[in-house]
Amino acid sequence: MPVLLHASTDLSNMCHRREAFFDVNEVAKFFDEVEANIAALKSETDLQALSRVWLRLALEKRYPYNFTWLGRPIIQFPTDILAIQEIIWRTKPDVIVETGIAHGGSLIFSSSMLSLLPGEGRVIGVDIDIRKHNREEIEKHPMGKRITLLEGSSVANDIVAQVTRLVGKGERVLVILDSNHTHEHVLQELQLYSPFVRAGGYLVVLDTIIEDLPADAYPNRPWRKGANPKTAVWEFLRSNDRFRIDRDLEAKLLITGAPDGYLECIKN
Repeated sequence: MPVLLHASTDLSNMCHRREAFFDVNEVAKFFDEVEANIAALKSETDLQALSRVWLRLALEKRYPYNFTWLGRPIIQFPTDILAIQEIIWRTKPDVIVETGIAHGGSLIFSSSMLSLLPGEGRVIGVDIDIRKHNREEIEKHPMGKRITLLEGSSVANDIVAQVTRLVGKGERVLVILDSNHTHEHVLQELQLYSPFVRAGGYLVVLDTIIEDLPADAYPNRPWRKGANPKTAVWEFLRSNDRFRIDRDLEAKLLITGAPDGYLECIKN
């Protein structure tokens, strides 16, 4: 009997190992299929063109203004929210630095994502003008305890110095730029905030879609076609080889307000 029991136990263990092996293979198979699907999307020119038309029409109707995150307006395309969620989960930053606060939905989103990760992840929000009602709503929110608000220009020396003091040495940092959309301002932000990001991390530049819209899309704004976040990204990448555009992420989104704006850091 002991021999038979031992044999039975060995057989049971072998079956469990076999099942685990196939489970792992099925997971890998699924993600291989996703990778192939993304690769195929890169050559779907008709679908890409339709997406650009949809984006233009949706922006005319202020579509991104329709959404909130845990009660606060987030003013982003849902696909970009999902993309940043994937980046946060994969890279597990200790600190998320965001320039441009508005109603604070993006800060609340970042804080809620960090609350799902181990550690005491923090969010630093920078804006030249934090409205009193927005500050109050952010600070009293259940996710507000992880958030530090800094009021001032994101490119001012004192603000950059404060961010530097708040980011610990060796911490993993995700940077999201969404403030003044002029070429000069975004380029300066890229130069000032890119050093916080290390290999494997991301620097996200939002509203690069401005370059792809009609020339008269923003008649009363200082940014325009030919001088906006995307042109700033292009200039930045010409002189900085630490970052590259994540084309796979962009291809799978199809609908995004940040084409050419998902920058992956590839070396320290």
